[in-house]
Amino acid sequence: MKSRNLLIAAVLLAALSGAVWWAKKHPEASSTGTATNSSPKLLDITDAQLQSIDLTKRNGDTIALQRQNGKWVITSPQQLPADQDAMTSMASALNPLTADSVVEDKATNMSTYGLSSPSVTVRVHEKNGKSDTLAFGDDVPAGSLVYARLNNGAKVYAVSSSAKTSFDKTMNDLRDKHLLTFNQNSVSRIELASAKGTVEFGKNNQNEWQIVKPQPYRADNFEVEELLRKLSEAKMDLSGSGDDVKKAAADFAAGQQVSSVTVTDAGGTQTLQVRKNKDDYYAKSSVVSGVYKISADLGKSLEKTPEDFRNKKIFDFGFSDPTKIGIQQASGEKVLARSGTDWKLNGQTMDAGSVQSVIDKLRDLSATKFAVTGFTATSFTISVTSNDGKRSERVDFAKTPDGYIARRQNEPALYVLDAKPVNDILEAANGIKAAAPAKKK
Repeated sequence: MKSRNLLIAAVLLAALSGAVWWAKKHPEASSTGTATNSSPKLLDITDAQLQSIDLTKRNGDTIALQRQNGKWVITSPQQLPADQDAMTSMASALNPLTADSVVEDKATNMSTYGLSSPSVTVRVHEKNGKSDTLAFGDDVPAGSLVYARLNNGAKVYAVSSSAKTSFDKTMNDLRDKHLLTFNQNSVSRIELASAKGTVEFGKNNQNEWQIVKPQPYRADNFEVEELLRKLSEAKMDLSGSGDDVKKAAADFAAGQQVSSVTVTDAGGTQTLQVRKNKDDYYAKSSVVSGVYKISADLGKSLEKTPEDFRNKKIFDFGFSDPTKIGIQQASGEKVLARSGTDWKLNGQTMDAGSVQSVIDKLRDLSATKFAVTGFTATSFTISVTSNDGKRSERVDFAKTPDGYIARRQNEPALYVLDAKPVNDILEAANGIKAAAPAKKK
């Protein structure tokens, strides 16, 4: 029995000795007599103060980042645009960077903490010339903490592991992955060329997209903006292996041409060539080297025909309130004019609900398709004034066996319409009535 107890005691003693040895080799944040429970602030640098950041890994690899003309760029090991959102996130980790505690005030053996050869070293340079160096060492045995050292000092801190994660980045983590880097707010021209035709978009004096080629047509502003959004969000996938990179290049070379899109902003032009191989789309950009697989959603958007981007709405006043509506038929002409909140016809206040019914139907009126011929004699004309008198639209309607054809003033396009929505407008216009007399108090 005594032998068994002695054996158990020996095992416990060995375990305790091992724990003591581990604690000495890897002290925790509060394991020394010199430790404190305070949370010292190591760095407090605002994003506006930062000029450059150098990140060095234990193997010697260094990424140098610098702010140039208000934008972060990678200057080494390659000259590349940086991901501005990633850099904003990194900068926020410095404003402020606080330690969990002080592990040792005057450490004599930095290798104990992994700080003689740090896993990540961050050198921060401010615009005022001040510099700081923060080194991250090994993980603290207990808790989500890591050892750190500031400016090669003797004091060792325990900081949150998330702080280290903010700086433990690769070049692919920090580079701008956009295939095109245009400024979406300053784009003035877009040209989309494909086997289905070439269409060029430009802005009019009301900052709305218009088709300028092959003919001057109204563009569907939503469709053009959606195309622009998808192009601005197209990114490189840098997670593939070397074999994946070679396969993408080979599939692009053997693929069928889908389209070439050119975007012009204040900084110049950028082009994206897109090809399709089986069910996959691949793109080659004028901004970055290489070939990259892109989403089918973007690929299909670049396969659209010029007609897909044309505006099928007959009237452009949209959700702005008209101030004047004229309906000219063989039986006569009605001219409705807004006065404050009232609608007047020949000086008489009309029922607001019946006028609004006409406005709603005019707003929703859309063509089913486009035509180049077929307009004969004008059956009736509708004119709408909106945008505080700055927008005037006049549309002639011709009756056809199947419905109507509409022609907007000073435009070459013809719009094919079903009969019902047009007849509904005429019926609503004929149903406009005078407002009920105000009730006497």
